[in-house]
Amino acid sequence: MPDVVTEAAAPPSPAGVDGAARPAEDALVDVAAPHTARRTLIALPRPVRRLAGPLLMVLVWQSLGTFGLVGDRVLATPGAVLSAGWELTRTGELADHLLASLARVASGLAIGVGAGLAIAVTAGLFRLGDELLDSTMQVLRALPVLGLLPLVIIWFGVGEAPKIALVAFGTAFPVYVNTYAAIRGVDNRLVESGRTVGLGHFGLVRHVILPGAVPGFLVGLRFALTGAWLIMIVAERLNATDGIGYLMNQAQSWYRTDIIVLGLLIYGVLGLAADGIVRLLERRLLVWRRGFEGGA
Repeated sequence: MPDVVTEAAAPPSPAGVDGAARPAEDALVDVAAPHTARRTLIALPRPVRRLAGPLLMVLVWQSLGTFGLVGDRVLATPGAVLSAGWELTRTGELADHLLASLARVASGLAIGVGAGLAIAVTAGLFRLGDELLDSTMQVLRALPVLGLLPLVIIWFGVGEAPKIALVAFGTAFPVYVNTYAAIRGVDNRLVESGRTVGLGHFGLVRHVILPGAVPGFLVGLRFALTGAWLIMIVAERLNATDGIGYLMNQAQSWYRTDIIVLGLLIYGVLGLAADGIVRLLERRLLVWRRGFEGGA
């Protein structure tokens, strides 16, 4: 039987109506064009569109409980969670636990973020600081934060200090790693341009290097805020007499899944609020930078 020879179809040439080849530049899209009008598929305000996903999840969740697919002892419905939240709010118990958790997280963040930022600036700007500090920080950040809990209790006792120390330890490293990388990642052409206009070492640090490192610091701050609440969930379940984690631990003893879910939702809302604060800082501190914001 004779061999059948097939030829691959050649891709269509980018020709116009008149048959002339179009320049390759026509196929490019300038995604960074700041004044290009963007249309969305749904004509709703941006905050409403961002809430559509969580609202859909709540509807599915409520439907599972309403139709008896999931029992209350397994997962309470949103209605039961709201009822438990209202009861704890009316008695003032929820506010007391929430304020206790916020105070611990704020104290730990202040220490951890401040220490991580100071060490990152020292290691990023000075060669001796890099040689002495960076390798040590890389070793320490590999340690499991919650695995240090028994040792921290031995060092600081069973009061507030170990919880704050764990948050500080866990939040220092995201800030350090991202800020250090941002300082070392500043474009050398910007540094040379600064020297050309007469900036000295201090002027370069102030006007070029540190502003260029702000985006990296904000990324580290976002991770630190998330990590702080993750650490606090576990820290407050051990040797605590108040806090959202303690409230969830007590609810577990009575199989109160409504209170447990309420605590998780509070952590989620607090994380969302923290992320919103970082986004606001980005808009204020990075007005000079425009990036791709997504298509329609």
